[in-house]
Amino acid sequence: MEKWNKKKLAPVEKVQEAYNRITDPHVMMGDNIKQQLKELAEEDYRVFASGLLPNTDNVLGIRLPMLRKIAKQIARSDWQGYLETAREDSFEEIMLQGMVIGCAACPAEERLFYIKEFVPKIQNWSVCDSFCAGLKFTRNNSELVWDFLKPYFKSERAFDLRFAVVMLIFYYIQEAAISEVLTVLDNVRHDDYYVKMAVAWAISMCYVQFPGQTMIYLKNNSLDDFTYNKALQKITESLKVDKETKKQIRAMKRKP
Repeated sequence: MEKWNKKKLAPVEKVQEAYNRITDPHVMMGDNIKQQLKELAEEDYRVFASGLLPNTDNVLGIRLPMLRKIAKQIARSDWQGYLETAREDSFEEIMLQGMVIGCAACPAEERLFYIKEFVPKIQNWSVCDSFCAGLKFTRNNSELVWDFLKPYFKSERAFDLRFAVVMLIFYYIQEAAISEVLTVLDNVRHDDYYVKMAVAWAISMCYVQFPGQTMIYLKNNSLDDFTYNKALQKITESLKVDKETKKQIRAMKRKP
């Protein structure tokens, strides 16, 4: 009888065996890695993950911690060769490429090259946000990366914009930059839901860290009503904002 994990989604031995094969440098290319990823798929998790990703019908069902392990293994081998042959047939294959770009050891300029190549592949919020979270090299290259991001704030493509805004959230909400950050967010213009939600999220994070400056902005901005109200909602959902302040924030909501 096979041993199952706690959630009974896949046999532990099967997943571990597939993981061992996929981290063999001889199978980390193209169709080989695609087949090995399929062996790591869990049907129940695929159903769950697909429910969080509207309009994404190519989910295999592989947990993100497993993908991160694989990415780290690839990054220790010929990761450039992997990226050259990598496919985009599934959500996980795209996610894996982004993770490899984030954790591979390389100069900042080389990483930016691969980031530029990858951003057009972003088609959903999950790949976008996970990719941004992995680009920790930004902390030591803030000016270089900020200059790189500027054109994305002007893009007409929704996930170019979300990429830029989420990068701002993770790495640029700082005291010295808060005025510029709020100005940049105020100038984002796009009708896409995921862009507006990213901007709302960013503004709420600005408020949590710098309430004084952000409150001044909230009283005088050019945000559309949806984004503005969502920003207020996210502020009130924060555990770092006290009850009295939340009451004040709710009273600022724009009425239809």
